[in-house]
Amino acid sequence: EGNPYTWWVGKANEKHYYWGGSGPGIQKCACGIERNCTDPKYYCNCDADYKQWRKDTGMLSYKEHLPVSQVVVGDLDRPGSEAKVSVGPVRCQGDRNYWNAASFVTSSSYLHFSTFQGETSADISFYFKTSASDGVFLENLGNTDFIKLELKSATEVSFSFDVGNGPVEIVVRSPNQLNDDQWHRVNAERNVKQASLQVDQLPLEVRKAPTEGHTRLELYSQLYVGAAGGQRGFLGCIRSLRMNGVTLDLEERAKVTPGVKPGCSGHCTSYGMYCANGGKCVEKYNGYSCDCSKTAYDGPFCIKDVGAFFEEGMWLRYNFHSPGTSMKDLVSRTLLSSADPEITAPDLNLNKEELSFSFSTTKSPCVLLYISSYTPDFMAVLVKPSGSLQIRYSLGGTKEPFNIDIDHRNMANGQPHTVNVTRNGRDIVLQLDHYPPTSYSLPATSDIQFNSPKALFLGKVIEIGKIDQDIYKYNTPGFTGCLSRVQFNQIAPLKAALRPTNASSHVHIQGELVESNCGASPLTIPPMSAATDPWHLDSASADFPYNGQAIGDGVNRNSAIIGGVIAVVIFTILCTLVFLIRYMFRHKGTYHTNEAKGAESAESADAAIMNNDPNFTETIDESKKEWLI
Repeated sequence: EGNPYTWWVGKANEKHYYWGGSGPGIQKCACGIERNCTDPKYYCNCDADYKQWRKDTGMLSYKEHLPVSQVVVGDLDRPGSEAKVSVGPVRCQGDRNYWNAASFVTSSSYLHFSTFQGETSADISFYFKTSASDGVFLENLGNTDFIKLELKSATEVSFSFDVGNGPVEIVVRSPNQLNDDQWHRVNAERNVKQASLQVDQLPLEVRKAPTEGHTRLELYSQLYVGAAGGQRGFLGCIRSLRMNGVTLDLEERAKVTPGVKPGCSGHCTSYGMYCANGGKCVEKYNGYSCDCSKTAYDGPFCIKDVGAFFEEGMWLRYNFHSPGTSMKDLVSRTLLSSADPEITAPDLNLNKEELSFSFSTTKSPCVLLYISSYTPDFMAVLVKPSGSLQIRYSLGGTKEPFNIDIDHRNMANGQPHTVNVTRNGRDIVLQLDHYPPTSYSLPATSDIQFNSPKALFLGKVIEIGKIDQDIYKYNTPGFTGCLSRVQFNQIAPLKAALRPTNASSHVHIQGELVESNCGASPLTIPPMSAATDPWHLDSASADFPYNGQAIGDGVNRNSAIIGGVIAVVIFTILCTLVFLIRYMFRHKGTYHTNEAKGAESAESADAAIMNNDPNFTETIDESKKEWLI
């Protein structure tokens, strides 16, 4: 039940904490399921921490999570601690009909098949997954008889029929939601003695048949799958539909049926890449949506910047820990975690960070961003008096903070700029705008852990205790300009302030925060330097880039204008003369035609051509074919 040090990443780029022989949502290995681990206190053999090698192995068989794309192994920093990991190949096996599936994208869509022949015995089984709360799985009608399976509510599946003795309904109620977009199995049976219904591994519901009365189920209409009789149809996927041992080919019928799609791969397989900036694709049965909650972006595809304009003296503070959390509570935990990553406080000691944001300003110096801690550790991004950018780390172990200075550019030029900083241990990678990333390293004596982060400040630092002297100087009067898409690890402080979420309680604002997209578009083309810019003039006497003398001021400039006017007048006169000459000679000239000889005696023009051209006659005689041209 703790926070795992090790996990693997599957198909949807999600972390999974279960291992071979276990299942989704269970943080155990195979020995934990079978209760035969090396140390019975733990659920994996490797957790025993013995000096001898121990192994956990098994099959990962949950198809929706495969293949394995990455394995992350932690807890290796202790002396003598080692790990070996091997991932075997992906193997696919089974009956194709087991995955014969159809997706119903509208509540009125359905598939129809021939009448179900189940007079004395009916055995129906299938799998479904949906996010809808109700809908008809299938129905077949007679004059008064019928058979129907439906999702009555988010927790109820119903099997109803009538063989002439009146309607009978069997309902299975699940303690968990069935519209969780996961596969659920339904198995319904009916014979002359009893009827039963089972959903997943829930208890079987049985209803005895009456000792007297009708026993034959007489049906006449077609079998409808997905909807029936004007009732609300099923929205979602149905697969492996078997009726009395025969698997219905849902995929083939879905190919020619509007509103139904073959298979159940989902829209995210084809369009998931359009969810940008870390947005997660969420399946819907008439499309898909992008979940941007873990990003600093907004909009349908997580590409809309969430930014704000900061006036002078304004600031924002994001507390990593919930209000009222004491230091004693923090020390008692190794990791600070939450079910909602958006309000997750960082680890108590960070070995790595990812920071990204965009800003624009015309004033310097200023503090763009500052991360404080319950210790002297801090991280800051500053604009120095010269307008250049500085990244400042203080993690302990050195007398002075470690500074990264970018002196070759003036960042206080009013243009939007993007900053991306990634630290992993001692290694730091910095990227500005669209320039190539640059790598740096913390000094050998520096600590590599950011201890006990406390709060993130934007615009100005309002913190109790000692503050770095330069940051104190840059802190007045404060940042003026735009900040947008600010993200520190999985925390988006500006978005939390501007979009009401569970994380909004962590935010405190001084001043009026006004949303703005003023930092939306960083420069995509780097400015050309003076050395390579052919139109850059260092002084008034600079030469133009051609062989010739520059035109001076005063008289020379006027002469150039007069010469241009004269050239235009001469060009106009020439055009007028050409027009007059063409007009005068319009009615003069001769013409000549190449008429076929013998045209005078021919009955028509076509006959004259045929008589005069021997090739034409020979072609007709040889081929005896008619051509229409």
